[in-house]
Amino acid sequence: MPTLPWTRPNPAPAHAPTVVMASRFEVRSLTDVPRFFLKSLAAWRQLSTAPGAYGASLVARPLKRTFYTLSAWQDRDALYAYARAEPHRGIMKDLRATMRDSTFTFWETTTDDLPLTWDEAHRRLAGQAARDAAGGVAPDPD
Repeated sequence: MPTLPWTRPNPAPAHAPTVVMASRFEVRSLTDVPRFFLKSLAAWRQLSTAPGAYGASLVARPLKRTFYTLSAWQDRDALYAYARAEPHRGIMKDLRATMRDSTFTFWETTTDDLPLTWDEAHRRLAGQAARDAAGGVAPDPD
């Protein structure tokens, strides 16, 4: 499955601060992949109208049972409002039992850095996974 390219649900003001979230999800088995992917598309549609969403991209690696998200938000309140709203909230609950592993990382930047790169997101996710594995004591990548 190709990457769903960076999409801009809302115009981002120039030089404004933005909160970025990258995530990595791994499902337990290949049989969980179609369900996870279909639910991801529902969340993607929700994002297209989410207040405060400046951009997002999704990468699916179905044979590796792994999915990645990358998004930029006006602030954490906008991000958390999206996560608490339906269908995203119900999707998180429905898929919890199918999850093998997940990693989340957050950072701040400005809208001048949009669109974000997957290289940066993967680097930050790897750093966060190392910190998580070390009990939160691995050095921050910045």
